[in-house]
Amino acid sequence: MSSKKKVNAFRRSLMQSLTKNVGNLDIRNIEPIDKSKIKKVLICRPNGRLGNMLLITPLVEEVTKTFPGCKIDVFVKGTLAPIVFENYDNVDKIIHLPKKPFKELIKYFKVWTLIRKQNYDLAINVDQNSSSGRLGVKFSTAKYKFFGNLPEGVNLNHSDYEHIAKYPVYNFRHFLSQVGVEDKSEPVALIDLKLSKDEIANGKQTLDKIIDPNKRTIAIFTFATGEKCYSTDWWAEFYTVLKNEFPDENIFEVLPVENVSQINFEAPTFYSKDIREIGSVLANVDVFVGADSGIMHLSSAAKAPTLGLFSGSNMKKYEPYGNGSLGLDTNVLGVPDFIKAIKKVLKK
Repeated sequence: MSSKKKVNAFRRSLMQSLTKNVGNLDIRNIEPIDKSKIKKVLICRPNGRLGNMLLITPLVEEVTKTFPGCKIDVFVKGTLAPIVFENYDNVDKIIHLPKKPFKELIKYFKVWTLIRKQNYDLAINVDQNSSSGRLGVKFSTAKYKFFGNLPEGVNLNHSDYEHIAKYPVYNFRHFLSQVGVEDKSEPVALIDLKLSKDEIANGKQTLDKIIDPNKRTIAIFTFATGEKCYSTDWWAEFYTVLKNEFPDENIFEVLPVENVSQINFEAPTFYSKDIREIGSVLANVDVFVGADSGIMHLSSAAKAPTLGLFSGSNMKKYEPYGNGSLGLDTNVLGVPDFIKAIKKVLKK
């Protein structure tokens, strides 16, 4: 582990230790919620990664449906949230911590002052292990505060509870059920970039310049960070079989911001630094295949059938879902299984 990672790990451990008891309130002492009185909500997810921003959209949808007409402020980190929530009409303020708070102390303290000044009716922390998220809820003046954790001894029986986009919704539903709001049994919403019709149409125009618009299209994303990135040899084998199995389909590669390719740019490529433009292009493909990454989640949020490749133990937590999407464990599955999954999506 690098010295930087060690420092970050120590900092997180220290903050979690200092904030572990923040929010350990007895829910029985909270008075029932009148849904009509919830007009302004704070959702705390101080993380700057694209995937994590997209993965809180189901909770935003849940809050919106539960409290119609409410305005939502999102407490995040970095600058991606305004892009992700661009078409969310009821998302009002984006409150973001600076990427390097200890180098931008004035901005850092202004964020906490801003949270304190808002008259929130309800504050929600998404990830119970987030120290900053718990502090955001604690620091707010909201009448109702949910810190993201279940009461001790409570276990929710959902087969998909481990998923990071779903358990915050299940936990929040349980919290509401304890304060007078009926618990829902409906499926958790899909992650959603909320692309407009114009964006999708523009994405199709862009895609049609790369591929044959009369053929079905397979998009691949060969990059990922760290251990999630498969080797060039791995991708070379997969890509060779992919071309042989789908000679009548378009196959093109979405490039990462680093502008690198694990197949040495052998396929037609698409490159953009515009998150919504990438999503708009992916909204027009028939199937997307790529390793666990922000772009994989972006594909899912664009409503493309998404096949995510996982080599670690976190598949149940991060796998794409909805619209025929699926996580594929590459530790136990091989290229023939991936081809079978693609054919199932294409119904070939």
